[in-house]
Amino acid sequence: MINSTGTQPPDGPCSRNTLITKQIIPVLYFLVFIAGILLNGVSGWIFFYVPSSKSFIVYLKNIVVADFLMSLTFPFKILGDSGLGPWQLNVFVCRVSAVLFYVNMYVSIVFFGLISFDRYYKIVKPLLTSLIQSVNYSKFLSVTVWALMLLLAVPNIILTNQSVREEAHIKCMDLKNELGRKWHKASNYFFVGIFWVVFLLLIVFYTAITRKIFKSHLRSRKNSTSVRKKSSRNIFSIVFVFVVCFVPYHIARIPYTQSQTEAHYSCQSKEILLYVKEFTLLLSAANVCLDPIIYFFLCQPFREILCKKLHIPLKAQNDLDTSKTKRGNTTLESTDTL
Repeated sequence: MINSTGTQPPDGPCSRNTLITKQIIPVLYFLVFIAGILLNGVSGWIFFYVPSSKSFIVYLKNIVVADFLMSLTFPFKILGDSGLGPWQLNVFVCRVSAVLFYVNMYVSIVFFGLISFDRYYKIVKPLLTSLIQSVNYSKFLSVTVWALMLLLAVPNIILTNQSVREEAHIKCMDLKNELGRKWHKASNYFFVGIFWVVFLLLIVFYTAITRKIFKSHLRSRKNSTSVRKKSSRNIFSIVFVFVVCFVPYHIARIPYTQSQTEAHYSCQSKEILLYVKEFTLLLSAANVCLDPIIYFFLCQPFREILCKKLHIPLKAQNDLDTSKTKRGNTTLESTDTL
């Protein structure tokens, strides 16, 4: 996987100012780590009481697990980047924790794609029943997603096997053998491809969902505006997170990977791409703090149990009653758990 340590090469022709990578970014990651652990810990606690009665809830629970595991890799990056840990810690980051960071990030991305497909199928094609909407199938698909992501990522652990001297500055790419470099580059392109495919499908599915909901609400007589606004909020909360957290990094990732695996990049270009990669990667990491907000908007049972645990009255109950109109329209009923 991509070198996430932000470590610098020894002093020489490519020496650079480490203020950003060794002080500023670790502090920001520490703040994201604290918020991510707290928010995802609470989310996991709430989802423990939410029955897996629908496929999209199964997918949401998998995202909670992925975000929590991803958050657990932050301390290793923080200590490695800041230079507070021993040199062996940087080796561990390159070989293990950075790989797990990316595995969980892309697992989360894929599950958001599956949620968008599930919502599309339920709202746009409500009269069609299919095995893929069953809870058992969603659980099988969840296991498959985790297995495939690990299968793609584990070689990055195995092939990062070169011996290293005891030193403060370690470049992850130097720990990979020749096959490891090739796998690193190929897997990077594959994971970037996964993201862009999911992102484009997200736009396609939610555009179709928005059109369907808009047409359904035009046919309803009362409160259609408030219900439509609520549905749009639920849909665009996911798209917003993708645009803010993931798109910048996946624009920067390909040129950064090339700068690490190809020799024709200048020191200045490598430095600029490193800073861009680190800041956009931080935005991707911040996704673990925004996902719990999506759970609140997206999942009615999550919202109800959270408010119950916190002894907060559900103001949105009227919206729920509104969405279940007199005609019992399937599309409108589906918007509350969009």
